[in-house]
Amino acid sequence: MRKIEKRWIVSFSLISLFSLVGLFWKSDPSAIRNNFLTEEAVSFADVAWLLTASCLVLLMTPGLSFFYGGMVGKKNIISTMLQSFVCLGVVSLLWVICAFSLAFGEPLGFEISGKFYSVVGNPFTYAFFDHVSILPHSKMASTIPFMLFALFQMKFAVITPAIITGSFAERVRFISYLLFICLFTLLIYAPLCHMVWYPTGLLGSFFGVKDFAGGTVVHMSAGFAALAGVLVLGKRKDSLHIPTNIPFVILGTGMLWFGWFGFNAGSALAANGTAVMAFGTTITASAAAMMTWVFYDRLFGRKVSALGACIGAVVGLVAITPAAGFVSIPESMFFGFITAIVSNSILYWPVMKRIDDTLDVFACHGVGGIMGMILTAVFAQGESASLLHGGWVVFAHHMAALGLVAAFTFLGSLALYRITNAIIPLRVSEQSEKIGLDLSQHDESLDAQRHVVG
Repeated sequence: MRKIEKRWIVSFSLISLFSLVGLFWKSDPSAIRNNFLTEEAVSFADVAWLLTASCLVLLMTPGLSFFYGGMVGKKNIISTMLQSFVCLGVVSLLWVICAFSLAFGEPLGFEISGKFYSVVGNPFTYAFFDHVSILPHSKMASTIPFMLFALFQMKFAVITPAIITGSFAERVRFISYLLFICLFTLLIYAPLCHMVWYPTGLLGSFFGVKDFAGGTVVHMSAGFAALAGVLVLGKRKDSLHIPTNIPFVILGTGMLWFGWFGFNAGSALAANGTAVMAFGTTITASAAAMMTWVFYDRLFGRKVSALGACIGAVVGLVAITPAAGFVSIPESMFFGFITAIVSNSILYWPVMKRIDDTLDVFACHGVGGIMGMILTAVFAQGESASLLHGGWVVFAHHMAALGLVAAFTFLGSLALYRITNAIIPLRVSEQSEKIGLDLSQHDESLDAQRHVVG
């Protein structure tokens, strides 16, 4: 019998501990805090739509697994897909235990000129979903049960670290990756989510950041964390590979696109006109980006490829995310068009090739999120809502916030990678990388033969 490594004993002990705590956790119904409405405030139409939207967003994570898995070499396809898929387990549990509280719990922050701004939530407010009931919350989701709001937001937290995995695919140790995504969710994602989406959050209330569905919270944070990860882990030993399965990429793109309607239209938090507009801008921006990517490739002598069309579609989805409910259909077309050109140019920039971002996460999600944030600050509709509507201050604040988010997510992730690496080395051995992570990390392969690798 193989000797069990201490890190796996610790991992099993932690899940055992939290499960037992959950078993004996007692909630006091009388301690439910203020700001909750009565059941009469619930809109059944909104509940039906948000339940559907939550399912759609959940589908995006296995979709991302196929999208990434089809792009890597044959000996790493299972490991790459599992790195995305396992987030459904790890992050979902973290969200219930304390991450939701960090993101939407009682605000902790400071005052500026007599006004309170928060940077993170109290981790004990909704620990183990305590007080997350079927009653609506007046400040965050006034027509749906608060539990439904929490579960909808959970799916955003799940896919964010999954997006990061594409940058360091084919060379990361699985147990180290699990530790990193726990730290990232608790220390980067949850505070950023709070600062942007909580009513008193610093970025939302002070800087006026408009992020309809997660361009800043999800895609910018994942993009900059991906860039940091590439710099820490270094290049692969063999960075030249042929994508394993293009049909997987097409399937993954379709699942992502389908799920993205829940991602964007669901962020209206109601079955209303804003949700319909977000639905329309989502498909238009993605379609424009797909076709722009294909034609732009041809201008540089590159063939029309299924891979390019799929990447272009996803870039368009990323770009429109922060503005989906704030802009018109024609404007969303420009979002997809210009972001596809910028992202394509960054992807083929020689500097990006030198740092070996395996699946070009920063060029697609990071740059797409940046472009979406900038364009939102230019085009968002409403009185003084953006640069084109007289909101010079709003635009300036957006640009300042962009710099702060970039610094926070990049430097914070850089620190977390180094902490993780100090606890458990991030990178697999040269021999394991040569064999492939499917066998060396998981003892699995596409031909279904099992091997024991020392």
